[in-house]
This record gives sequence, structure tokens and C-alpha cells, in this order.
Amino acid sequence: MTDSVLNRILHVDDEPDIREVARLALEELGGFTIESCASGAQALEQAPTFSPDVILLDVMMPGMSGPDVLRALHALPETAEIPVIFMTAKVQAQEIEALTELGAIGVIEKPFDPMTMSGQIKEIWDRHVVR
Repeated sequence: MTDSVLNRILHVDDEPDIREVARLALEELGGFTIESCASGAQALEQAPTFSPDVILLDVMMPGMSGPDVLRALHALPETAEIPVIFMTAKVQAQEIEALTELGAIGVIEKPFDPMTMSGQIKEIWDRHVVR
């Protein structure tokens, strides 16, 4: 499992504007090191070498959906233990439950607030990763 320090975040979203806003929010306000990916396939390529502490993963993407990416990450020894937080506009209880049953440690609602996003990620991290 990862250590208890949260620094490196791999953010996966097919929308360039969302990637840019999230990158600015997480780097400038949160002080994190961010690697952005435009697709699930790109995330699967970059995750092993970037070695993120957590992956912030969009649910709805063309090609590979977020859940597909999570399953693929869990199948690779080098990424199987990296915690995943999903981002989605679908935040009904049954949808959140389905995502956590897949192995996500949390869900952030879209549209997200750039001013509070870092805090949300830290809160989810603290609740589920730090022991």
C-alpha cells in the first residue's frame, strides 16, 4: 500500500478544460504534484511510471470508462494498490455504492468547486488511507 503522505495525484478526464482547472486547483491551492491524462489508456501507461499516491478518475469517458480503468489498474501488480477517487455528476446513493464496491475510496461530485477540491481529496485520503 502507499505510505501515508499524499503528494502525487494522477488525474484522468477526457475534458481538457476540466483537466486544466483541476490541475491549477490541485497544484496551486493544494500543493500537489499532478499528472494529467486525457484517457483511460493514457492513465494505464502513465500510472506505473508516475507512481501516484492516488488516482482521480472521471467515470464517464469515451473508450474506457472510469470503472473499466479501475478494473485494469487493479489487474496490474504495479498499480493494484493505488487508491482511486472517482469524479462524477451521478452521485445518487446507489451509484456511489456501486463505485465503492468496485474499490474506489471516495467520490467527488462534478461540477467540483476548485477552491475546495484539495480539501475534499485530503478528507477522503485521511478517512480511507491513513491508518
